[in-house]
Amino acid sequence: MELNDANLQTLTEFLRKTLDPNPTVRRPAEKFLESVEGNQNYPILLLTLLEKSQDNVIRVCAAVTFKNYIKRNWRIVEDEPNKISNGDRTAIKANIVNLMLSSPEQIQKQLSDAISIIGREDFPQKWPDLLTEMVTRFRSGDFHIINGVLRTAHSLFKRYRHEFKSNELWSEIKLVLETFALPLTELFKATIELCQTHATDINALKVLFSSLTLISKLFYSLNFQDLPEFFEDNMDTWMTNFHMLLTLDNKLLQTDDEEEAGLLELLKSQICDNAALYAQKYDEEFQPYLPRFVTAIWNLLVSTGQEVKYDLLVSNAIQFLASVCERPHYKHLFEDQNILTSICEKVIVPNMEFRSADEEAFEDNSEEYIRRDLEGSDIDTRRRAACDLVRGLCKFFEGPVTAIFSGYVNSMLGEYAKNPGGNWKHKDAAIYLVTSLASKAQTQKVNSCNFLNILIYLSQVCTLPKEQLIQATPLLITHLQAESTVQHTYAAHALERLFTMRGPNNTTLITAAEMAPFTEQLLNNLFKALALPGSSENEYIMKAIMRSFSLLQEAIVPYIPTLIGQLTHKLLLVSKNPSKPHFNHYLFESLCLSVRITCKANPTTVSSFEEALFPVFTEILQNDVQEFLPYVFQVMSLLLEIHSNSIPSSYMALFPHLLQPVLWERTGNIPPLVRLLQAYLEKGGASIANSAADKIPGLLGVFQKLIASKANDHQGFYLLNSIIEHMPPDSITQYRKQIFILLFQRLQSSKTTKFIKSFLVFVNLYCVKYGAIALQEIFDSIQPKMFGMVLEKIVIPEVQKVSGAVEKKICAVGITKVLTECPAMMDTEYTKLWTPLLQALIGLFELPEDDSIPDDEHFIDIEDAPGYQTAFSQLAFAGKKEHDPIGDAVGNPKILLAQSLHKLSTACPGRVPSMLSTSLNAEALQYLQGYLQAATVQLV
Repeated sequence: MELNDANLQTLTEFLRKTLDPNPTVRRPAEKFLESVEGNQNYPILLLTLLEKSQDNVIRVCAAVTFKNYIKRNWRIVEDEPNKISNGDRTAIKANIVNLMLSSPEQIQKQLSDAISIIGREDFPQKWPDLLTEMVTRFRSGDFHIINGVLRTAHSLFKRYRHEFKSNELWSEIKLVLETFALPLTELFKATIELCQTHATDINALKVLFSSLTLISKLFYSLNFQDLPEFFEDNMDTWMTNFHMLLTLDNKLLQTDDEEEAGLLELLKSQICDNAALYAQKYDEEFQPYLPRFVTAIWNLLVSTGQEVKYDLLVSNAIQFLASVCERPHYKHLFEDQNILTSICEKVIVPNMEFRSADEEAFEDNSEEYIRRDLEGSDIDTRRRAACDLVRGLCKFFEGPVTAIFSGYVNSMLGEYAKNPGGNWKHKDAAIYLVTSLASKAQTQKVNSCNFLNILIYLSQVCTLPKEQLIQATPLLITHLQAESTVQHTYAAHALERLFTMRGPNNTTLITAAEMAPFTEQLLNNLFKALALPGSSENEYIMKAIMRSFSLLQEAIVPYIPTLIGQLTHKLLLVSKNPSKPHFNHYLFESLCLSVRITCKANPTTVSSFEEALFPVFTEILQNDVQEFLPYVFQVMSLLLEIHSNSIPSSYMALFPHLLQPVLWERTGNIPPLVRLLQAYLEKGGASIANSAADKIPGLLGVFQKLIASKANDHQGFYLLNSIIEHMPPDSITQYRKQIFILLFQRLQSSKTTKFIKSFLVFVNLYCVKYGAIALQEIFDSIQPKMFGMVLEKIVIPEVQKVSGAVEKKICAVGITKVLTECPAMMDTEYTKLWTPLLQALIGLFELPEDDSIPDDEHFIDIEDAPGYQTAFSQLAFAGKKEHDPIGDAVGNPKILLAQSLHKLSTACPGRVPSMLSTSLNAEALQYLQGYLQAATVQLV
C-alpha cells in the first residue's frame, strides 16, 4: 500500500464504516481492514491519519485500530510468517514516541498502550534507546509531555507486578533502574516543589497531582519484585513526601462530583498501596516510618465520608491496616482494647453497611454489582476490605474482636426486628459481619452478603447438616422466580454451589436421587429466570443450569426435547453479539451435557440434536462468529463421535470448508478443528478417501502447516496419526514418502523434545499399522542406511522421554515389531543395533520417564499466542476419551515382547540367546527373564 492521498481516503472511509452500529455495514469494513493489514505501509497509513486527519473521530478511531493492530501482530512467532515488515517496524519505533507525546490525551493513551505492547516484545534488546528517549523528555518542563512519558512508562513497567522472578526479568529491571530511578526521583522532588509554589492554582495542581499519581504507580511497579538499592538509599525522600501527601486536606481539590474519585483521592489511594507493599515485603526497612503512616491513614479513614468517590481510597487504606495488623511485629500497635474498639466502631462497621449509593449502583447495573459481591473484582469494595481487616485482626485478637462485634450484631438484628421492611439493611450488615468472622480461617475472601448464599457458605465453614441444606432447596428454587435480580441471581448461585459441594468420599454431597422430587420445578424455574428482566444472559443462572444437568444426569432426559429448543434459541440470540463470555461458555457446556446424557441412554437421538443445532451452527459459521467457532467445532466433534462407523451427508458437505486456511490462522480454532477432523477420519476414513473430490491433499496441507509450528506440531501429529490409523492404506501410498521427508526437514531445522516424542509415537504407529519391513524400506528409500541412523540417533537414545500409557504402549509394540519382524535387523549392518534397541525397550518398561528438557528449548504455549485472537476454551463436558489405536489386540506389551522373541528364536535357533548373553546388561536380562516366565515361553 503506497503512502498517498487515495489510500488515506480509502482507509478513512472504511474506518468510518467500522463505527456504524449496523452490522451489515460494520462487519464488511472490519473484514476489509483485516484483509489489508498484512500489506506494507498499512500501519504507517494509520499513524499518518491519526496525526493529520482533520476529523477528530477518525483520528481516535485510527489510534484504536493501530493499537489493536500492534496487539495482534507485533509479536514474532517462531515458524510463523512475520506479519509486519521490518521496514514498518523500524519506522514505527522511530516515530511513535514523538507522535504519542505531541498528540491529544485521548490519542496519547492509545499510542502509550501500543508502545507498551511493542516494548514487551522489543525492550530492551531490540529497542535499547526507548528509555533514554523518554527520560530526556522530563527536562522539557511541559507536563503534557511529562505525563505522556509517565503514562507510557507505567504501561511498560506494570507487568513487573505480575511476572515470576527470573534472571532475565531482574536484568531488565536493573537496566530500567539504572536509567530511570534517579530521573524519576528528581522529577518527584521537583513536582512536590511545584505543588508548593502553585499551592493556590487549582488548574496547575490538577496537572501536578496527575503526575504524582503516575510517579507513585511507577514507584510501586519498580519496587514490587525486590527492594532496589537505589530506593532503599533514597527511602527517606520518598516516604517523607508520601506521608506529607497523605496528610493533605481532602478539600484541596474538592469537586461536586459524588461518584468519581478526584485526583487527590487517586494519589492517596496509590500511596496507601505503596505503604502496604513496603509493610508486607520490606517491613524491616519500613519500620521507622510505619507508626506515622498508621496514624496518617487512621486519621484519613475517620475523616473521610461515605461518598462513592472515596471508595477506592477507603478500601486501599483499610487494606493497609489489614496488611499491618496480621504481622507479628506490628501486633503491639493494636493491642489496646480502646484501639480495637475504635477500629471496629469507626472503620469496620461503617464500611459494612449497604449504602444508598450501593443500592443505586445495584439498580443501575445489577449484574456487575452481584459479580463484584459474589466473586470480587480487580477493585476491592469497602465491604471486602473491611472483611479482610476483620480476618487480619482475628489472627491475634479473635476473642476481643468477636466480643466487640457480638454487641453490634445483636443491635443490628434488633433494629431489623422492629421494622423488617424498612430496616433490612441492618440485617444485611449483620450477616456480612457474621460471615467475615466465620471466614477468618479461610484464604479465600468471603463470597456473599445474602442469606440464601450464607446458608451454603456456613455449611462449609460450620458443617451445617446435609438435611437442612436439602430442606432449604425448595426455598432456593422458589427464589429463582423472584422479580428482584439480586434474589434470583443469589438463588441460582447458591444452588450451583450446593450441587458442587463434596461429601466425605469426594462425591457430590447432594445426590441426584435426593434432588429428584424437585427436578421439574428446578428446571422450569431456572429457564424461566432467564426470561426475567435483566437476566437474559445471567451467567449465574446458566452456570446453575449446567450444574443441574451434571448432577441430575438421566433424570433430565424427559425434559431435553423442550429444553434443547430453549438452549438453541438462546444460542442463536447471543451469537448475534457475543458479549458475556462466561454465560456463553456455560451455555455450550449445557448443550454438551444434553447431548452426552441423552445419547448415552439412546445413541440414535443424536440425529435430533443435529437437527436442532445445525441451523444455528451454520449461521455461526457463515457469519464467522469467531468467539463461538472453537465451541461449535467441539460440539460437532462430540456429535460425530457418537455415530457408528459412517459420516452423515450433512457433515461431508461441511468437510471442505474445515480445510480453509483462514480457519487455521486462528490459534483458538486449531485444537477443536484437529479433533473434528480426527472424528471424520475415525468414522469415515474410507468415505473421505473414495469421495469424488480428492480431500487427502487438503488434509495433508493442514498437517504440513501444523508440523512447521513449534506451538502446534503436536496437533499435526494427532492428525497424521489418525490418517495412518483410519485411512485405507492404498489411498495414502503416494504421499507416504513426502510425509517422512517433511518430518525429517523439521527434525533438521528445529528438533525439540516435544517434536521428538511425537515423532517416535508416529513412527511406531506406522510400524504397527504397516509392518516393520515397510518402515525400514520407506526410511531407506529416502536415503540409504537412514533406518539405522533413525534407530541409533533418535529411537534408542530418546524413547525414554515418551510419556503417557497409550503412547508408551504404541512405542513398545512398534519396537517389538522392529526387533522381531524385520529381517534386516538380523542379517545386515543393522544387527549391531538389535541389542541396544532391546535395551532401550526394556528401559521404557522399567526405568522412570526421562522428563529432562534442554535449556535452550522455549516452547510457545497456545496461551502465549498474540493478543486479539479467540483463545481456545476447552469444554469440560465435550471431553474425548483417550483412544488406544492398538486396543485389546495387545494387553501387556511385555508379554508380547516375550512371545515375539520366542517366535523369532524358533525361526533362527541359537541366535537370540547368543546376542542377549554377549550384549545385554545383567539387569535388563533379569527383567527379560521375568517377561519370559510370565508369558510361559523360552528362547531357543
